[in-house]
Amino acid sequence: MNTADTAPVILRDVTLRDGLQLTGKLLSTERKVAVVRELIRLGVPEIELGSMARADLVPPMANTLEVAAALTEQELERCWVWVATPGHVAKAAAAGLRNFQYCLSASDQHNQANIGRSTEASLAALPEAVRYTQQVNGKIQLCLATSFTCPFDGPVPEERILAIANDPRAAGTCDIVICDTLGQAYPAQVGSLISRVRAETPARRIVYHGHDTWGLGVANTLAAIASGAAVVDGALGGLGGCPFAPGASGNTSTEDILFATRPNWLNPQVFAALVQLSESLLGELGEPNRSKSAQGARSKAQAFEWVINSAQSPACEPSL
Repeated sequence: MNTADTAPVILRDVTLRDGLQLTGKLLSTERKVAVVRELIRLGVPEIELGSMARADLVPPMANTLEVAAALTEQELERCWVWVATPGHVAKAAAAGLRNFQYCLSASDQHNQANIGRSTEASLAALPEAVRYTQQVNGKIQLCLATSFTCPFDGPVPEERILAIANDPRAAGTCDIVICDTLGQAYPAQVGSLISRVRAETPARRIVYHGHDTWGLGVANTLAAIASGAAVVDGALGGLGGCPFAPGASGNTSTEDILFATRPNWLNPQVFAALVQLSESLLGELGEPNRSKSAQGARSKAQAFEWVINSAQSPACEPSL
């Protein structure tokens, strides 16, 4: 049984992986490195750096290893990389990465579309991925995409998630990531599944990964936190989506999650810098900004300290 985590909830920014998957424009290695360093400078605890997915299938991920090579060992300690096979882990580890997010889908059809194999085949390969991770003293997460609904199979039963979470082949994973890949879940549903994972599966950190397709991204994130999630994922400006999940749209916004949860490292000046970073990045990519908090920060309510003009501080301006 998992025990309650009394530490403050941790935000992991997934802009550079899940956020970029559907963008038409690509970011250079230098730009990605600058984004990582700015997020770290501003206090973001964890970052999803990129993916080992095939570059011909997900072109924005092509320079993930180049980004890793440009970062210091201390910077990489804050970064995670998406992997789907033991070979991915070995290749990423050779590039200096030590934190791996091993992803498979709870639904077979999505796993076939996303990874090219059955869910069972992905599970069968997990122990080898864990061994590679242990050889480099790394950490590996069990990441379950389509934990609530599948674009091909429909609703995913909670028992399916619990069965995978309790599978002995997942031994050695440090975290379990519960993903609302399509953004179709609702708060009571999220709370129920997270609570059951916490109570009925091996003790490990619970990560919630949500999308805002139906407008419930922040509400679902808060429900996950209330039910035991220790880490929650977000992307700047609500950027992102899965290229192999019809109907999926952007991630829950990093800015919206932070404005709602108010971690102790966040203040109006840091928030302003995050909004400016987001605006700059989305402008380069030609993508809309879906963050309601970022929109609020640009309002004319000057008496509110979180509005940009009243919060702006030169010390916290992005260095990009």
